[in-house]
Amino acid sequence: MAARRALTGDRPPAYPSKATLAAELDMSESTVDDLTKRGLLPKPIKLGGSLRWCWAAVDASMKPQGGGEDDKFMAGLKNV
Repeated sequence: MAARRALTGDRPPAYPSKATLAAELDMSESTVDDLTKRGLLPKPIKLGGSLRWCWAAVDASMKPQGGGEDDKFMAGLKNV
């Protein structure tokens, strides 16, 4: 098995492979597969014969969806 290159720089590639995405998210490749199947990560696209994830879509999928103050549960925690 070929050695994987170390990630450098201050941002991930725009369209990382599964191995690079897993490394950026500090999880295993099987967890990436599981989260993709569950719809928590976006589906990959095929680029040049390999599957790649759009980093912008991955980043957006990881941000809170409720908008903070609109989430009644989270707003209620401030009262505790």
